[in-house]
Amino acid sequence: MKERIAHICSLFPRAPVYADVGCDHGFMAKYALESGLCEKVYITDIHAGSLKKAETLLEKYICEGRCVPILCDGLCGIPERCDFVLIAGMGGEEIVKILKRDGIPARFLLQPMKNSEKVRRFLVEAGAKIERDYTFSEGTERRKYYDLLLGSATGGSEYCEKAFRFGRDNINGSSPYPFLFQAREELAKTEERLCLVREKDARAALIGHKTELEEAINEAQRNL
Repeated sequence: MKERIAHICSLFPRAPVYADVGCDHGFMAKYALESGLCEKVYITDIHAGSLKKAETLLEKYICEGRCVPILCDGLCGIPERCDFVLIAGMGGEEIVKILKRDGIPARFLLQPMKNSEKVRRFLVEAGAKIERDYTFSEGTERRKYYDLLLGSATGGSEYCEKAFRFGRDNINGSSPYPFLFQAREELAKTEERLCLVREKDARAALIGHKTELEEAINEAQRNL
């Protein structure tokens, strides 16, 4: 199992009915079933080819009635309300579109590939409770970074602007380390670009981004 998938699976709660939205290969649904974390899981994907791969992997559970494959966009084709919903590997804007249309699940785990800030803002504005919000990494020499948001539909969350931008647990010091690696890498790249760019507006944008990164790094370090 890949590091990214293993890390996501490590946060799965126990719940009677799961949904894996955009299930792709089906590995995470298989983990949930084999680990006894749920009694039943719906797997959905908008692409028939991806859903077919998951159906092949999960054939045993489909025959037992414990896994139900549905070709659909998001949660809209699922006939019952699920206790826990996983949406991983999609862009943040796509995740927000699904949650706006289909509703915020009772419990959720979201792993946006980009635009995490938009997901955070949507959840907070909708009154959701974000319990975990941090960055984790995969690999060593050439790290890849991913954001994770675990929470529930109600309870509310307090966020400052830096937390919206970079992730609350990264900034408040409760889970800072992969974020600090990522932010320092991004800071170095930004400084390199500044040495090459001469256009005034482009330089202003880079300087603003550099300042934002430096402030986030300093705050995360202070809160360690």
